[in-house]
Amino acid sequence: MRSSKSRSRAKNNRNRPSGGNVVNRVFDSSGPEGKVRGTPQQIIDKYNQLARDAQLSNDRVAAENFQQHAEHYLRMLSEAQREIEARREEQERQNRERQAERDRERAERQEREAARQADPAEAPQPDVMDFSAPEPAPESGLVETPESKDKGAQASEKKEKPPRKPRAPRKPKAATAAEEAPKPDGDAPEAAE
Repeated sequence: MRSSKSRSRAKNNRNRPSGGNVVNRVFDSSGPEGKVRGTPQQIIDKYNQLARDAQLSNDRVAAENFQQHAEHYLRMLSEAQREIEARREEQERQNRERQAERDRERAERQEREAARQADPAEAPQPDVMDFSAPEPAPESGLVETPESKDKGAQASEKKEKPPRKPRAPRKPKAATAAEEAPKPDGDAPEAAE
């Protein structure tokens, strides 16, 4: 079970304004003339107006009191605006870093592309005809089809394959007792070849 102290602390933390929403948040300020409701800027303006009115009526104590209330909200507002500005600057810095990284990557890609285009060895090469090959047999009047080309290519591939290694000779099987026994006609067992 939670103690009452932890509940009261949590309750107090909930009422504390965060930096981001203070600028537009509506406050209820309990001043000497009653409640003043509005955003911090509206409350500041209202207390400044009340301080001027008190000064005009020669009430220096009330004027000072209103000025202190206005100063309190002015400090809250300036602190919230400072936090917002710091957050905005941090976000801009991160955006600049991301953009610089993208620019670097783009420049590297362009350099690689330019190098690839400048290096003739890496550029795609056109097909070159081999004129040193023997001339084909005279035309037979038949049309060359893809199937006949494939057969010719397969035949040339077969010629280009390296010869197979000869197989190692097999070891002779161990003779079983039934095979070693002499045959009834008295012949000796034949040697396996």
